[in-house]
Amino acid sequence: MQLQQLRYFVAVAETRHFTQAADEMGVSQPTLSKQIHTLETSLGAPLFERIRGGVTLTVAGETLLPLAQRMIADADAARDAVADIVGLRRGEIRLGATPSLCSSLVPPVLRAYRAEHPAIRLHISEGSSQDLIDSLLAHALDLALIVAPEHGVDPGLEATELLRESLVVASVAAGPPLTVARQLDLAELRHTPMVMFRVGYDIRDVTLHACERAGFTPKFAVEGGEMDAVLAFVEAGLGVAVVPSMVLANRPLLRATPLAPPGMRRTIALAQRRGAVLPHAAAALRDVVIEHSASL
Repeated sequence: MQLQQLRYFVAVAETRHFTQAADEMGVSQPTLSKQIHTLETSLGAPLFERIRGGVTLTVAGETLLPLAQRMIADADAARDAVADIVGLRRGEIRLGATPSLCSSLVPPVLRAYRAEHPAIRLHISEGSSQDLIDSLLAHALDLALIVAPEHGVDPGLEATELLRESLVVASVAAGPPLTVARQLDLAELRHTPMVMFRVGYDIRDVTLHACERAGFTPKFAVEGGEMDAVLAFVEAGLGVAVVPSMVLANRPLLRATPLAPPGMRRTIALAQRRGAVLPHAAAALRDVVIEHSASL
């Protein structure tokens, strides 16, 4: 008894017609009939009776049908399980992240992941949190590291909060301190030229709202850049910028000045489609992201 013979048998049993079953299985009707005959011979009993316009199951066929369906389902499940394991050797992952996270959180995560799964292909997409959310909903990404919106993510997604990160004011390390105190009141930047991110960038909106609450409109020296450009402009002495504390870890030319309470913070989250079953490779990456974030 062969698994393919059982598939042919189930197809005929469900359609009650040899020709229709052959079409569904992509074989000729004589080939399917021959395989069914071979199966009946091996079992020692006929499985079908011919009637006008089709066939009907014999008692032996009725007995075999649920067993055959279960055997086929078990075989398919076994194949899928093995393919899932193999996926950790030949799979691929589509991960999205904001530019600031691509330059801070993502590199050590990918280094740890690649050490365990060197053959997995990693596709990284940079974008604003909203762009990444849209890509997730469009099934263009498996996972995305985003700045969680204050009003929560789209109901079509689920987000795991990873950490809350403080924002600081970046300035030239060789220049005079921005304040003599340990922390800087945001209102002290009222007359200080600022380097501002492009429209749609998460930190831009957070900074503008905080300045508005502090009672002033910031003075832009340069605006429109991504993270690397903003930091380079600050290093060049064009102004100061409000940035995540993590991005200054390897920037010796810049000074980080903490903000006085209430300060400014953002919540980093890992998002995926709600109810989606992640590929095995993506699920393994998700575990690495959560583990690394917990260690920060």
